[in-house]
Amino acid sequence: MRILMACAAFPPFIDGGGPISAMIVAKLLLAAGHDLTVVNVSGEDKHETYDGVPVHRLRSLNIDWNYRLPRPGWKKAIWHALENFNPRAFFVMRREIRRLRPDIVLTDSIENINVATWAAAKSCGVPVAHILRSTFLLCWKGSMWKGNDNCGHACGSCQVSSYGKKLNSRFADAVIGETDFIIGRHTEHGYFPNATTHAIPGAIAPVPGALPRTAPPAERPLRIGFIGVHDPIKGLDTLAAAAQRLAGQSVEFLIAGTGQSDYAKALPERFPAQNTRFLGWTKPDAFLPEIDVLAVPSLFREPFGRVVIEAFAHGVPVIGARSGGIPETIQPGVNGALFAPGDDAALAEQIMAYARDRALVATQSAGALAAAARYRPDRIAAAYGAVFDGLAGKSAGTALLRPREARP
Repeated sequence: MRILMACAAFPPFIDGGGPISAMIVAKLLLAAGHDLTVVNVSGEDKHETYDGVPVHRLRSLNIDWNYRLPRPGWKKAIWHALENFNPRAFFVMRREIRRLRPDIVLTDSIENINVATWAAAKSCGVPVAHILRSTFLLCWKGSMWKGNDNCGHACGSCQVSSYGKKLNSRFADAVIGETDFIIGRHTEHGYFPNATTHAIPGAIAPVPGALPRTAPPAERPLRIGFIGVHDPIKGLDTLAAAAQRLAGQSVEFLIAGTGQSDYAKALPERFPAQNTRFLGWTKPDAFLPEIDVLAVPSLFREPFGRVVIEAFAHGVPVIGARSGGIPETIQPGVNGALFAPGDDAALAEQIMAYARDRALVATQSAGALAAAARYRPDRIAAAYGAVFDGLAGKSAGTALLRPREARP
């Protein structure tokens, strides 16, 4: 199929996991034989091929495009208001749809490229599928996190400031989430009333030469790892408290990643110095082979938690918090363990279970590698293909499209 993939952001602009995930989806769809072009917003208008992916970068459709940079309050207010429906985005994206003549419009996140893209596709009779990466459609912060806790429901101000997004979600024909959790967060608020729902996880390529781990030798400490941004929502305080409980035990903690806040700078003081090493920014492929078990103690309700499947691909069991979509990935006793978010005593006990019985690492390492096979790119591409096949007959305006072989 010919696919127009409209992205909130796309490499080389990296503001988190979203652009990387978008690149992964684009590449796996191209590898599956689809004719795909990415359209995203940046600081200039240009056509290029980036890392093998055809990309058309548009100038800002909103008042500005790089929402990660500091800006005055009035500018933020205008930007958020326009994200509910931006007329300029409607006409520009309708022009792109008419130019590319896709069979499917696939939106991967929606910031900047705008919910007006869904209406533009509908006006051209092209079916729409949307990939959820965050709760931006529900919450102006995109996190549903307020103060020091998760929001159980979208608050009144978020519902009012996101009404246009909700209204436009009726134009989507399919909604794809990496977990049932992130899909449910939206459908329980009345979003995507006309869409079929599909849980399709992220993809992870097999790690060459990855084999099940042997039991860690008793003469060295069990190595518990953490990798990610150093932020309170990632549950590092929980991990630090668990580490303090285990001071003196044959366990050590390897902490990878960075942060810019005062919290991140003070983080080493929370961990016992005698059995903790801070490694700074480290590539997952270099870090994961060095640990026995990965800890993912997030307090924030993660939409997916990609780091879990990255660990599985290396044969590393994962102890994860029951936050958001994380429990949908980990099978306790098979490839890891689960504990209640913020419960450092439960986390410490889970760690000690591996320290006491190191054969668990070997057994669950095999389980992790078996689980990683479920996320192979070819399997995930096939799942997307099944969604697209289901949408192909839905277009009321298929006369707009010429036969594939006749297209330029």
